[in-house]
Amino acid sequence: MESMATRVGETLEARFWGCEPGAEACRKEGACCRGAEADGGTMTRKRLAWFTLAALLAGLAALAYPYFEVARFGHDVTGVDVSHYQGTIDWDRVARAKVAFAYIKATEGTSYVDTRFAENWQRAARSGVPRGAYHFFRHCKPGKAQAAHFIARVPKDVFALPPAIDVEDMRECSGASFDPVVEISDFLDAVEAYFGCRPLIYTTPQYEQAYLSGALSRERFWLRSIHLPPAYRRSDWVFWQYHHMGRRPGISGPVDLNAYRGTAADFERFVHSESCGGRKA
Repeated sequence: MESMATRVGETLEARFWGCEPGAEACRKEGACCRGAEADGGTMTRKRLAWFTLAALLAGLAALAYPYFEVARFGHDVTGVDVSHYQGTIDWDRVARAKVAFAYIKATEGTSYVDTRFAENWQRAARSGVPRGAYHFFRHCKPGKAQAAHFIARVPKDVFALPPAIDVEDMRECSGASFDPVVEISDFLDAVEAYFGCRPLIYTTPQYEQAYLSGALSRERFWLRSIHLPPAYRRSDWVFWQYHHMGRRPGISGPVDLNAYRGTAADFERFVHSESCGGRKA
């Protein structure tokens, strides 16, 4: 007795070759064998043409994706954030490409230092790219201890952009109570007391939903939202990370891209008034 699976398989095969249900599918010619042998070659060629076109379009889309930047239509000021993953960066080329700013990874947790931080920090400054340092916040480690680690590794610089804390680590802590909001606040307070400027908070929609839920409402944020503007904390963000596989001259391979909320004139005022030399604690 013919099984349901067999009938479904034959129906799908018939549909693939453009046959009506119940018609026998010709594997040899790729056409419906109801007196349609003569049209088999034509149908096969048409379908192969469509598949080829679809594959070509998919390939072109993959090539174009790094250069797809919706944010550029509404934001004049864009920059990058980098770490050792970008390897050696030609900061002079970055500057000539009119990259308006850069956030550079400095530290992580209580002991890790990004291997490219010192090099990137110095060379970005020499090339005239406004830059700030960021710390990757680790769950299960005290905020004050993480702040001390960041402070020990990042030089004071009155021209630097406000520091940032990257909060996206969502690991659960075992055996001890850990309140991310409290620990993040401790980090912010300690870093502000030392550098004289309040850090920004970088976060993602997932972390916001899981741990913040609108807390820290008086802070300034740097939000991740790929391609489309952030749908959370709409009035709180200063920077928007809109691409995770962008391209910029001077940087080999993909790089995160970010937009500043205001105009170029607004950004100039931000650089001078919100830098660690311009904004007082």
